[in-house]
Amino acid sequence: MKGLKGMLTLTSLTLALFAGFQTGSGAQGSGAPGSNPPQATAPKLPADVHPESLSRLPLIKREEMDDAGKKVYDTVVSPQTRTLAGLRGPYGIWLYSPKLAEHLLAANQYVRYGTNLDRRLTELAILVTAREMDNQFEWSTHETEALKVGLEPKIIDLVKRRQDAAGLGEKETVIIQFGREVFRQKKVRSATYAHALKLFGKQGVVDLAGLMGSYAMIAT
Repeated sequence: MKGLKGMLTLTSLTLALFAGFQTGSGAQGSGAPGSNPPQATAPKLPADVHPESLSRLPLIKREEMDDAGKKVYDTVVSPQTRTLAGLRGPYGIWLYSPKLAEHLLAANQYVRYGTNLDRRLTELAILVTAREMDNQFEWSTHETEALKVGLEPKIIDLVKRRQDAAGLGEKETVIIQFGREVFRQKKVRSATYAHALKLFGKQGVVDLAGLMGSYAMIAT
């Protein structure tokens, strides 16, 4: 399926990142000097997770849907719909509620590809959301994409380890701070808002909030 080629298995990615998220270090085990690094093994899936979908819901089949649902299904799998995980991602889950899928798909495609934020800053905002939500699937999928569009590994590592963003560029700093305040304090400080407004404008701030809100919903 398009979007899955070249990806590591989700279970392996989840295993590798779970340890990093739990410790906050993001580092793998450090054996004795000169020893071989420990090999990650894919964990056994829980009994209520389907191996094909890697979700509690099995992959929905097009023939199981009514005519309206089939139209939404065709939109999801269309080459024009850009997706990193195909039906194994949130789009496949949303298809169980086709009307919901239709609206969420349009919103997600806009906040990811249609705003004035470039791809690099968009992926940064998604990673900040994934980290603050501690969502391994979202992080695993978008860390690779962030590197492809030019987000520096040191910034990705800083977000992963929840380190101070001081010293980064203005836009990178305010995106990280904006997301951390939204998800930790449930509000944005006046100074952070004013800084974001100066850098991105009114529509840009709304789009940034919508982008983070969309990926928080996906994490849920």
